[in-house]
Amino acid sequence: MVKRKLKNLTSAVIIAAMIGGFFNLAGQKVLADETNTNFNYGEALQKSLMFYEFQRSGKLPTDKRDNWRGDSGLDDGKDVGLDLTGGWYDAGDHVKFNLPASYTLAMLGWSLYQNKDSYTKSGQLKYLTDDMKWCSDFLMKCHPSPDVFYYQVGDSGLDHVWWGPAEVMQMKRPSFKVDDDNPGSAVTAQAAAALAVTSMNFKDNDADYAAKCLSHAKDLFNFSDKTRSDKGYTAANGYYSSTSFYDDLSWAACWLYLATNDKTYLDKAESYVDNWSREQQTDTISYRWGMCWDDVHYGAQVLLAMLTGKQVYKDSVERNLDYWTVGYDGNRVQYTPKGLAWISSWGPLRYSLATAFLADTYSKWSGCSTDKSKTYEDFAKSQVDYALGSSGRSYVVGFGVNPPQHPHHRTAESSWFDQKTVPGYSRHTLYGAMVGGPNSDDSYEDDVANFNQNEPACDYNAGLVATLSSMYGKYGGDPIANFNAIEKPTNDEFYVEAAVNAKDRNFEEIKAKIYNKTGWPARVTDKLSFKYFIDISELVKQGYKASDVKVTTNYNEGGTASQLIPWDEKNNIYYVNVDFTGTKIYPGGQSAYRKEIQFRMTAPDKATWDNSNDFSYTGVEETPGNDPTLDKNIPVYDAGTKVYGNEPKGNTIIGDINGDGVVNGRDLMELRKYLAGKTTDIDMTAADINGDGIINGRDLMELVKKISN
Repeated sequence: MVKRKLKNLTSAVIIAAMIGGFFNLAGQKVLADETNTNFNYGEALQKSLMFYEFQRSGKLPTDKRDNWRGDSGLDDGKDVGLDLTGGWYDAGDHVKFNLPASYTLAMLGWSLYQNKDSYTKSGQLKYLTDDMKWCSDFLMKCHPSPDVFYYQVGDSGLDHVWWGPAEVMQMKRPSFKVDDDNPGSAVTAQAAAALAVTSMNFKDNDADYAAKCLSHAKDLFNFSDKTRSDKGYTAANGYYSSTSFYDDLSWAACWLYLATNDKTYLDKAESYVDNWSREQQTDTISYRWGMCWDDVHYGAQVLLAMLTGKQVYKDSVERNLDYWTVGYDGNRVQYTPKGLAWISSWGPLRYSLATAFLADTYSKWSGCSTDKSKTYEDFAKSQVDYALGSSGRSYVVGFGVNPPQHPHHRTAESSWFDQKTVPGYSRHTLYGAMVGGPNSDDSYEDDVANFNQNEPACDYNAGLVATLSSMYGKYGGDPIANFNAIEKPTNDEFYVEAAVNAKDRNFEEIKAKIYNKTGWPARVTDKLSFKYFIDISELVKQGYKASDVKVTTNYNEGGTASQLIPWDEKNNIYYVNVDFTGTKIYPGGQSAYRKEIQFRMTAPDKATWDNSNDFSYTGVEETPGNDPTLDKNIPVYDAGTKVYGNEPKGNTIIGDINGDGVVNGRDLMELRKYLAGKTTDIDMTAADINGDGIINGRDLMELVKKISN
């Protein structure tokens, strides 16, 4: 049980509260229904917030809690001479849409305003405010002047034809704006609302930042109110098309009133109500849909009811909430057999969870009809419980029983092949992401290709997070201590496959492919190289030198092959350095994530060369069709640093018998074991301390001296 604290409201809002009891949560106690099983709302809240960290674009902070997201979208805005880096990727794609992003930020901010105690007690306040600031910083970057707003970064068509992680995007990412000549009132009003809510939540701890947000919010609202048109908002059509802007204006004006105590904004909010959508052939405000990025009049009317106490808004709110619960005038939302209030085949959970938050918020208000409060409260719990697993499966990744394993999310899937079927599983756990949800019969397909049911999105999680903050306040729960998303890679990120392309008495030709399957994080490399090691001892015995071997290239995709380079001249070990510097190799498609080279090493005509003793040849197989196979003895380097494979024990450190790079007591122990006949696995060159070609007690004495010094 948790007592609610009355919010510190401005004087005007307190007057409104006297009329309607605005946000009157004081002294209320709510007990869990003992007939229901409560979920761990603390863990669910924690994970659902972490999802927004995975959605971040731009230069990521050093305190990030995962090892698989990296910097991305660092050139965003350069096409228009601005820095438009940052913000959130919308869903399972890489476009930054500011209409749903602004809606998301406003909903998260509303939940913080309502349920700050929940975030504080659960230890999630820092993560929520960091998430909010990540988005609000971006929205303000997108607003470089009062009557200009960049509402989208990224081309939806170009983005959706490529399936790969955000860190290695190569497509063009144009920026799209609205201005006086081509306005977009819906998106600018939504941004105004988002920044107004943010300013309210930051004013006590960061007054300067709050003032900055509020300034942008006012300008964006004025821009939206002045233009009242969406004719310039075109790039998002087909993805986030706007059907109205009057609901957005009311929504924004309500939040600006709460942020400023300027009644002009409240009057503005009410002035747009006549332009809200109506049920067909009636004067009744639309009630048979749900709160979402495209229709925020449902949230606006809850605010107006609480701010004014007027019956017209109370009636409209309760019509909508009755429709979602007990039914209204013979109309009721459809329910699945297992209890989801189901309104759409595309992302039904987004609507039920957003409505759940409205229902729970309204149920706590003293102006809510007494006989309906418990119904609305129970509805909110039932819907969040459905998302968490009351049907027998969770719809939140990484939470509960049988959660989604294959969300439609490019970066989480982390394909290197530009295909949803490769690798055939999600390489990363997208903790906290709520997917779209089931069909009306509760059937659900956990398939990466099913974007209707299995794609997460920022706006989907907004209702989930908001409702969870209420559930945690009522029923508690235990967040996981020191929770993070640090993963162990499921595959080698770099490697080389090789095969014998051709060979004869005095030459050998190698076909080799170098791979970049990075995912922790995915990254573009243009300084990869590998070393192919050979042993020319038999050529030396025939009187030849390393310089007598010529290396030529038959075929290459951006690499160069060196002549022989000494590695351990004493033992006739050399290598060919194959360098792809300047060639981009990245996990972005069949021709992008691997590059091939064919190089030939040729000795003089009269020489006989047996390659079977070559260090790198030991992993090369002669296969039908000369198909390359994995060779761990061909090490890979990124900008000169070894990132994969084995090197021969060349460049020997005398005394480093166990090969760990240092000479110490461990080497002494290994030499003693060798002299006692207990092991043969030592570096013989390193063990011949006095250089007489024999490993015996004299070497032991010399090693003792070496360590002592």
